[in-house]
Amino acid sequence: MKLEDIKTIGIVGAGTMGQGIAQICAQAGYKTILFDINAQVLEKAQQTTVKNLDKGIERGKLTEADKKATLVNLNYTGDTLQLSCDVIIEAVVERLEVKQSIFQELASINTPDTILASNTSSIPITQVAAAVPHPERVVGMHFFNPAHIMKLVEVISGAATSHETAETIKQLAEKLGKTAVMAKDSPGFIVNRVARHFYVEGLKLLEEGVADVETIDKLMQASGFKMGPFELMDLIGVDTNYSVTTSMFEAFHYDAKFRPSRIQQQKVDAGYHGRKTGKGFYTYEK
Repeated sequence: MKLEDIKTIGIVGAGTMGQGIAQICAQAGYKTILFDINAQVLEKAQQTTVKNLDKGIERGKLTEADKKATLVNLNYTGDTLQLSCDVIIEAVVERLEVKQSIFQELASINTPDTILASNTSSIPITQVAAAVPHPERVVGMHFFNPAHIMKLVEVISGAATSHETAETIKQLAEKLGKTAVMAKDSPGFIVNRVARHFYVEGLKLLEEGVADVETIDKLMQASGFKMGPFELMDLIGVDTNYSVTTSMFEAFHYDAKFRPSRIQQQKVDAGYHGRKTGKGFYTYEK
């Protein structure tokens, strides 16, 4: 599959990341199909896309014609049989067995040429591809939240990923207006491996009573960071952040420097997942 052969892109998972990825694919002119088993999640994704496009118009970055073209390109479905595409990007929960199951199903309804890309932020692509027919077409395409704004995309090759597949996805990311960086297959890849300690050490300071959430965030902002660790976890999703930390802790053979925080786990258990639920380390108006 070459870049010029890509006409239709499927996105699996209409949560925050899936919605954003679908929006930028449609904006770039691709026929885009956004799939989710939850009709309410699909409806919310549709509403969020319209809001994002309207904000783009308000800021002078988009026109009404751009909005109309994007919405025409974007389709929503709860039927996996509609996902007959040239490229499919999964953006679901960070669980290996779920990603493998999705790709196995998608492989059964698509040709071996269809590229299967994972937006995983921490699970090795080699593991995802291991259970999938023709693993050479499985690749990592890791966007950052919010996907319609953040410029970076990590393109990750697993042990079986072909050079052609990785290069095509790199070119696709660039056509979507992103800065693509090639990475080798390793837990957390580049950004999440380096950034993990931004969150983990912030949580350790909180656990040890060194300072409270607001103080830690303000000090990090004063040091040049746009957001502190707790604000950023709330934006990303406390549950998502915790899942990535847990995955990396296991992948690095329980190295203590990646150990998840009990405070963060308690937030997840309580359903305090950040901005998307109205409460995380901070409280938000919904």
